[in-house]
Amino acid sequence: MDTDSLRWFQLVADGMTVTEVAQTYAVSQPGVSRALARLEEQVGTPLLRRSGRLLRLTQAGAAFKRHVDSLVNDLDDGLAAVEQVLDPETGLVSLGFPMSLGTWFVPNVIRDFARVRPRARFALQRTSVGEPGAPSKLLVAGDIDLEITTSRVFHADLEWRRVAIEPLLLCVARDHRLAESTSVDLADVAGEPFIMRRAPSGMRETVLELCAAAGFTPSIAFEVDDLPTVRGFVGAGLGVAVVPALGRRVPTGLGPVRFVPLTDTGAQRDIGLAWLTERRLLPIAEAFRAFILGGGRGSRARSAAH
Repeated sequence: MDTDSLRWFQLVADGMTVTEVAQTYAVSQPGVSRALARLEEQVGTPLLRRSGRLLRLTQAGAAFKRHVDSLVNDLDDGLAAVEQVLDPETGLVSLGFPMSLGTWFVPNVIRDFARVRPRARFALQRTSVGEPGAPSKLLVAGDIDLEITTSRVFHADLEWRRVAIEPLLLCVARDHRLAESTSVDLADVAGEPFIMRRAPSGMRETVLELCAAAGFTPSIAFEVDDLPTVRGFVGAGLGVAVVPALGRRVPTGLGPVRFVPLTDTGAQRDIGLAWLTERRLLPIAEAFRAFILGGGRGSRARSAAH
């Protein structure tokens, strides 16, 4: 079976006339009709029946159509993959990243990459929270090309490189006694309730380590699943929190909360890029990796303390 016959069968089955198919492919109408007739001979049964100007699917045709759709889609994916290999200016980069980087870092670096590779396309995947230091299952399984992480990751089959350092901030309610401070130590809030990310969380582990270095164990009032919820609880006056800067210049406010720089040593987190060492990336994904590792404009985390 030639692929043109299968594509023409798809179009006719989806409601186009033979004349319209012929015009779309710049071939003769009898040529399309003969191709459809040959396809029916190869299958061994009528696939189409005439209904006025249109051809309708027979029962056998409807059963066949589902598999033709799948086959042609797979074929098109294969052709697209070849196109990516042959043309390093285009193609698809599959990229994973955590939610906290989706509001600033990832869109910025993609924007800047698009200035040099405007035809690049991206398939974006949110990576789920796992054990601290562990890469996402998507990357380990090879379902994505590259993963942007918020901490160093370790795995025998992966390589990881730091690409930026993001400051951590103290988040307090706007009426908090430290809300107007230009900087603070964690020891300044040692006796206050903390809003903390639920385990497993690399951010949680970092906060616990920072508190221990400051000489106290935080009193955890609430454990929540994401940063917007952390801010909501802090804004309601239910506690304080340590949060990433997310590209903000501080001190600054956001709704009912205020972000203040921390002076504690280690009050920061790594932003890095990870990939499978044995996986050969297509040229466009390789170009994106080189762009980030080379300090592409959007890949630099802005210091929230300046």
